[in-house]
Amino acid sequence: MGPRVKQIIHLDMDAFYASVEMLDKPAFRGQPVIVGGPQKRGVVSAASYEARKFGIHSALPIAVAMRLCPQGIFLPVRMSRYKEISDQIFEIFLRFTPLVEPLSIDEAFLDVTASIRLFGPAEEIAKQIKNQVRDEIGLTVSAGVAPSKLVAKIASDLNKPDGLTIVPEGKVQDFLDPLPIEKLWGVGKITQKDLSLLNVKTIGDLSCLPKDLLRRRFGQQGLQLYFLSKGIDDREVQPERIIKSIGREETFPEDILVKEKAEKEILILSQRVARRLRRHGKAGRTITLKVTYDNFTRITRSLTLPAATDDGRTIYRVALELLEKTEIGNRPIRLLGIYLSQLTRPGEGQLSLFDQTNGIKKTDRLNRALDAIHDKYGDQAIRSGRIMEE
Repeated sequence: MGPRVKQIIHLDMDAFYASVEMLDKPAFRGQPVIVGGPQKRGVVSAASYEARKFGIHSALPIAVAMRLCPQGIFLPVRMSRYKEISDQIFEIFLRFTPLVEPLSIDEAFLDVTASIRLFGPAEEIAKQIKNQVRDEIGLTVSAGVAPSKLVAKIASDLNKPDGLTIVPEGKVQDFLDPLPIEKLWGVGKITQKDLSLLNVKTIGDLSCLPKDLLRRRFGQQGLQLYFLSKGIDDREVQPERIIKSIGREETFPEDILVKEKAEKEILILSQRVARRLRRHGKAGRTITLKVTYDNFTRITRSLTLPAATDDGRTIYRVALELLEKTEIGNRPIRLLGIYLSQLTRPGEGQLSLFDQTNGIKKTDRLNRALDAIHDKYGDQAIRSGRIMEE
């Protein structure tokens, strides 16, 4: 039996910055949203698909974008918020494979070759990721599935937004041949102009040229283009990202006005975050409560424990203490979130607060049993009496 064919997924968030703005401000949905710098010297960082219909694209001067689309909604870059959402998205990616290579805050390669036995075919893994990003975060991601990084990246760009393009091993050349030559990595405007002198307009045209001709004309780049035009790309996915925090947040359809309702939501969040920690084999020392009020003002409150935890009851107890340090009861709450950082493996640096053979181990066994039930029957299988109270 020969070596397994690589299964690579390229994932690219759709109009990421603009989509996050519309997520946070639902009234902006369906509107031409443009995110970028100041009017005089700034450029467009991201544009919603509605804005792109006016010819607006990344790196376009903001002043030009305003002339093209005076009715557009122009917003400043909020990098800390985009990074926060990015961390949640990459956490979903890492559920399926540790081989995640980030290209940017909103784009990554995943090598799922070894994940197929656990999660099914690569196409199904891509669908699961897309569904979880949509259901848990509220955003869409386009995916390309192929035997190489090159082809997966090209594929993910073809059916945006919310696209899924599959290129099986035996169909790579058929997929590449009709595509315009500028779709190929390494073909910029200058190279494209030089190739046009050789009557090359598509990737297929390039693949038909002799290798020696391309090498004489373009040197080492010519050889690279020759192999890429045939879909030959043996680069490995290089994981670089380290999870620094694990958490969950919830934006509510109606603002929370009373403390008791906030406490119930914090209990639900605490349990979900604890399950995520255990799923990743992590525990955290620093617990952070995030609160966004009805006017989009956001505050955070944190507490660092003497020992790391992955226990939902501990997280809940601390989060309630942090809630008391907010303006709960005085201002309507739009969003609540809980995050754990200073992550370690469970048991690392554990202080002797309990007898290791009794208190902690009993809690671990209980949590594992509850996790097994949740995994099999879903989130509604077991619910705290505190949550059920009305």
